[in-house]
Amino acid sequence: MEADAGRKSVTFGAGGTTVEMICAVARDAAEVTIAEDALAGIEAAYDCLVRHAEGGQAIYGVSTGLGAAVDTKIAPSSGPSQYRIPRARAVGVGHFVEPDEVRAMMAARVARFCLGYSGASAAAVGALRDMLNRSVHPWVPMTGSIGEADLPQLAHIALVMIGEGRAVLPDGTAVSGAEALAAAGLSRPTFGIKDGLSLISSNAASVGFACLVLQDARRVFDAHIGATALSFEGFRANIDPLDPLASRLRPSPGQARVAAAIHSLVDGGDLMKPGAARRLQDPLSLRCAPSVMGAGWYALEQAWLAVELELNSSDDNPSVIANEDRVLPTGNFDPTHMVLAFDTLSLALARLAAMAAERMMKLMSPGFSDLPRFLAPAEPGSNGFSALQKTIAVLAAEIGHLALPMPFAVTPVADRVEDYASLAMSVVDKTARLVEKLRYLTAIELIVAARAIDLRGPVALGNGAGVLFRKIREAVPPLDVDRSPSEDIYAISDMIAAGSLVEPLLEVLHRHDSAS
Repeated sequence: MEADAGRKSVTFGAGGTTVEMICAVARDAAEVTIAEDALAGIEAAYDCLVRHAEGGQAIYGVSTGLGAAVDTKIAPSSGPSQYRIPRARAVGVGHFVEPDEVRAMMAARVARFCLGYSGASAAAVGALRDMLNRSVHPWVPMTGSIGEADLPQLAHIALVMIGEGRAVLPDGTAVSGAEALAAAGLSRPTFGIKDGLSLISSNAASVGFACLVLQDARRVFDAHIGATALSFEGFRANIDPLDPLASRLRPSPGQARVAAAIHSLVDGGDLMKPGAARRLQDPLSLRCAPSVMGAGWYALEQAWLAVELELNSSDDNPSVIANEDRVLPTGNFDPTHMVLAFDTLSLALARLAAMAAERMMKLMSPGFSDLPRFLAPAEPGSNGFSALQKTIAVLAAEIGHLALPMPFAVTPVADRVEDYASLAMSVVDKTARLVEKLRYLTAIELIVAARAIDLRGPVALGNGAGVLFRKIREAVPPLDVDRSPSEDIYAISDMIAAGSLVEPLLEVLHRHDSAS
């Protein structure tokens, strides 16, 4: 299929992939192609698998049953016998994932197939690619995976590939899997001897979803840098803690980079002048922002690295290593390292939220800011942002709650054979909800800080801060009279989500970025 004019293209090869590539397929509808080296590896692994199966080797899911039924011998077979595997495991419940989320899951599975260790047939891999390129989006319920391979989510995707299950057409119409394939001009593939298992025995659903969460988290983090810089401007804070010397004295992870990023935004403004700060010692939510936000940046980098490790390694059980002529049972479907990285990221982002809430409360307090209470308009009886404090408080509380780690002891399943679970999908899902709430909180800080700047009178903002302030004012007018701030918050939140608000101003933050 030829790409539409101007459509992006992503090529998955044997050398691996990146978070950005998955996001491009998921959110920019980039066309997926499979590199020649990847196709050769897929075919070599399948041929190796067939040889071992024909030689009588016991191969999990090929010549044996699955889970607790591993003691059941079956005859290796292609076609309908492999169709049974996703049918029995499409047990998801709960809300259905969004189109970009299911695209990310599908893209992650194609990318890992291209590493050449799954034993899937070229026909099955090509069929999954074609579903992406023709916008066949299966209905996938979010809940059901315990994180030791995302069997339910991937099974719901595989059902559509064989003409069953449910899918959504590009116009939003819900149809059967068979109708979706027909509308896209696709036919169901004949499965090879491991295709049913290969399509579902992976944590590609949680890994693909994690790519989107990381992109969102990074955009929120960028906006959080901008919000902090505007709070420095609105508070007329002391910029000494941003001095590079402070970071050299205690080089905690990310501190120097974040300090430099905030400093770059306020550079060129009045805050750089001697005596510009109103206080010698500002509240810790301003003074310690570089170290706390630096820890957050480091946590984001580590989560990014963990996800890319998953994208670029095999999690199949069994794996097929053609150049070693082996079919190897593994436990590589367990992504505990990624789960721990996301738990840490959530805890770090919750600390950012707590500091942001305090900065806003300080800006609204005359005793700290020397500005009108709640930053209210001058008209008698005006409320300003007084009620908005409640929204700030509940967002900070909910973020803190979502940051709590998932349980590490889970009810054993599969006749107690599967007696441990990473709960990867659940962890990634709650991190996504946390990031969304942090995006709203950050949007509020941008609005509150901009209002404080309005009330300061004529001050020269830093060059980057000035650009950011003007962007906010283009979307949100000054609070000259009381009005509902909800639409303003949504407007700024949407700009953050699109990555269009602050990213272009943060070259210092992203230069030589190891997570890019």
